[in-house]
Formats: sequence, C-alpha cells, structure tokens
Amino acid sequence: MTQMPQVRGKLTENRELADLTWLRVGGPADWFFQPADLDDLCTFLKALDPSVPTFPMGVGSNLIVRDGGLRAVVIRMGRGFNSIEVEGNRVTVGVAALDAHVARKAAQAGVDLTFLRTIPGAIGGAVRMNAGCYGAYVADVFVEARAVTRAGEVVTLTADDLNFQYRQTDLPEGWVIFEATFEAPSGDPQELADLMEAQLAKRDATQPTKDRTAGSTFRNPAGFSSTGQADDVHDLKAWKLIDDAGMRGARVGGAQMSEKHSNFMINTGGATAADLENLGEDVRKKVFQNSGIELVWEIKRIGEPSA
Repeated sequence: MTQMPQVRGKLTENRELADLTWLRVGGPADWFFQPADLDDLCTFLKALDPSVPTFPMGVGSNLIVRDGGLRAVVIRMGRGFNSIEVEGNRVTVGVAALDAHVARKAAQAGVDLTFLRTIPGAIGGAVRMNAGCYGAYVADVFVEARAVTRAGEVVTLTADDLNFQYRQTDLPEGWVIFEATFEAPSGDPQELADLMEAQLAKRDATQPTKDRTAGSTFRNPAGFSSTGQADDVHDLKAWKLIDDAGMRGARVGGAQMSEKHSNFMINTGGATAADLENLGEDVRKKVFQNSGIELVWEIKRIGEPSA
C-alpha cells in the first residue's frame, strides 16, 4: 500500500463517490483529499508518489464514476477555494465557487458573466471544459488561471497554454486549477439580473431540472464534421439526432433519456453507472446508424467497471 503524505486537510481512504455526483452513482476512490489551503495542496502533491494517479473533482455535476470506483487520489477543493473578487471588469474566483454564484456576484458589480448562471457545477470544471451556453464560452472571457502541477509547483496558465476548444482544454494530467481570472463587459446590474431570470425560466421550461441528471450527455456536433476547427458551428443539435434515431425516452435499467429533453440522461432511481453508460452507448450506436454522425460524450466518465 502506498504511504500517503501527512496533510492538514482531510484525507479519507475508500471514500464512496456516489453521493458527491449529481447522478448519484459510482464506487469508491482509493483516497479522497480535501486540502486545507493552497500550501496543503502543494505539499501533498510534492510528497505524493508520482506513480499514484490524481483526479481533481468539482461538484460532480458532469460526471459518471463507474461502479468499480477509482484507483486514484480524488482531490476536492472546498471552502478555502470559493472566493469571488471583482475589480473593475475583472473577476477572480476560486475553483470551488459555483458558476451560478459567480454570475450573480459579477452581475451585482455590473460585470456580464450571465452565461454562467445556468451552467451546473463549479468554476474549475467550467474552465477545464470550456463551458458555455447562449453562444458564450469561458474562452471568450478567460484571462488566466493558476494551477498546481503534479510535482506541487504553482504555475500561471494562459489561454494559449490551455488551448481552449469546444468542451475541452489541454490541461496536463494531474494538474489542479485553484483559481481563475475572467474579464467581461460592463452591464447594468438590474438588466443583468433580469436576463439571468429569463435564462433560468427558459432552462426550467425546456430541461429536466428536477431530475437527477448531469447536464447535456453529448456534445453538439461541430460543423457537421466534428473537426473542432475555430470556424466550426454547432447548429446541429445532439437532441435532434437523438430524437430522429427514436431514442427520446429510451431506457436501460434505472437510466433513461429524458422525455423533456432527449440529450439529458436521468437516473430515475436505482440506476448503476453501467446502466447510464450502456444507455449512452446505445444512443450513440442508434444515432450513428440513423445519421452517420458519431456523438461525443460531454459527460466525463472515470474509474473502473465493477468486478
């Protein structure tokens, strides 16, 4: 058994992860580390055996942990990493700050990060996945992020370092982002608040927000060719392809593609991670047979299947 470094935060062995994900599935992580502060995180990563994998986890909003769990140290940032500071048009936030809170606090200060309001999850995941909606993306407002490398060193990352693409970045394996700075246009606080209310109403009318989901299951196909080039558009919607393939409402065990929005996968109760992943693969197969287009998972799937 690998000897774990001493920490000032909390280090738990065999921590079940299901209760930390929005879909409420998955097995345990070998180790679960909640750093007390930045220094604790740096010291831990510096001392940790380099052969031990690490996985930074946010609020689990976009995640399927497989039923066999994760042979890694899961690192989850808590209260010490959720600050939100606004200076002029720049907003600097800790990775544990929720996207919705950042949007609200920025709006109160007259800074327009309203697109974050309806995105589930925390800022760390938003940066990592280049989250976006309503035609705006993290990449559009990103200034820099600060991260801890796998060797425990603090580095500053530019947009070029992260190489933002549709729903992905090139963050090196095992690096942990702890802070990000955005710069966004000014706006009238009341107008921004009204806009966010309208966005929420639209979301609640069209998405299964009261069910256990992980947001969009698949990415919208890029440019109808999924080349990922800058001039690609995402006018072709994953939900339309799923509907056309007859998979709205499809089920495997306790997993179902939502009747309300067919690109949302639901744990109707008692679903395993295998149910959810198998359903997703069924959908991908049917869509490919029907349209020739391969859907790409937007939900991140990690860990091992059950033995």
